[in-house]
Amino acid sequence: MISLDDARRYVLRDLKPLAPRSLELADALGCVAADEVLAREPSPRFENSSMDGFALRASDTRGGSRRLRVTGTIFAGDAPTATVGEGEAMGIMTGAPLPAGADSVCLREATTLDPNGRSVVIEREVTLGEAVRRMGDDVAVGQVLVSPGDEMGPALLGVLASQGYTSVIAHPRPLVGVMSTGNELSDGTGTLAPGMIRDANRPSLLASLHASGFNALDLGIVGDSSADITGALERGAATCDAIISTGGVSVGDADFVKSVLLELCGDEARSMQVAMKPGKPFAFGITKDTGVPIFGLAGNPVSTLVGFEAFVRPALRRLAGHRVLNRLTIEMVLDCPMPRERDGRLYLTHVVARVHDDGVVHVESAARHASHLLHAVAKANALVYLPDGPGADVGDTVRGIVLDADQLSGG
Repeated sequence: MISLDDARRYVLRDLKPLAPRSLELADALGCVAADEVLAREPSPRFENSSMDGFALRASDTRGGSRRLRVTGTIFAGDAPTATVGEGEAMGIMTGAPLPAGADSVCLREATTLDPNGRSVVIEREVTLGEAVRRMGDDVAVGQVLVSPGDEMGPALLGVLASQGYTSVIAHPRPLVGVMSTGNELSDGTGTLAPGMIRDANRPSLLASLHASGFNALDLGIVGDSSADITGALERGAATCDAIISTGGVSVGDADFVKSVLLELCGDEARSMQVAMKPGKPFAFGITKDTGVPIFGLAGNPVSTLVGFEAFVRPALRRLAGHRVLNRLTIEMVLDCPMPRERDGRLYLTHVVARVHDDGVVHVESAARHASHLLHAVAKANALVYLPDGPGADVGDTVRGIVLDADQLSGG
């Protein structure tokens, strides 16, 4: 058997980020920038008020309770031409440009406006520059906004939009084809013939891809035939950036995926027995003609999900240009026992974990450990590593991958 770490290293060894291209900002969320972007304009573009109030000269408020003559009102979007002179003030709305002559803003709540609107009492002394957003306070012209390797989050996309950018050079999301192999599989909703089962792997993998920010293409179900599997993988490799196949990687008479990978990927294709449970059988190769990585995952549904987390997701993040390939891994305290057998393998067990009042993440329950029990893992939000040995008991600390951080709060 090969260790999980060695298998992952082999998968990641020759993978490179996809060639960057121009992406519209609306399509770039979560993508990784491949080029530097500089600020075209200062931000703010001009001095403006951070609140509704009165633009004035701070020196006119010394001592507090000063009455000033109101000469007008400025709204956001206005281009004021009037100047605020000594003893004067202008009403100003949030975001409106600061008029010439003014150096500060007094919030409306600290003023009393005369009923006729011609004068206002400033009830306290105003600090010079108070409530004024200075030009370039956030961004200066020529400042680096985006560096290669930066992930495009909502705020960064907003910054680019505020600078007049409509696109960014970034690594695209990989398009990943998903196929299931097996004569026993059905997509139908009606009564199944004897010996048939409905395919759960493709739906769960397609959902996993979307949840991880990748694009997915359903390649359907392929029968246990070397020719059919070869044709399906070749068609997928002509369109996709990566392919996930489930089933056909063990040692059975109908396990053809391994031999097909050798044909399509050459001697670098590997069929492995990984020292992990579930998901021990695993095959991987990169097509000779198109350079598309193919992941052959075990066909049992829980094995498929574990294989996705262990091998596929980190590899796809490498293709997408991400620097951080792995999910957050943290220590958790067991509130339930997690026994296991000694068999030389690393167990990866789905669990439900929550942050308790002590501020520590607790494992509240663990799924039954069998590769076919998909419903048993449906509510899991973490995946615990159990090294070879007797397992772990209540109060022990274990390490686990966080699958759904939002569910850790339990709120």
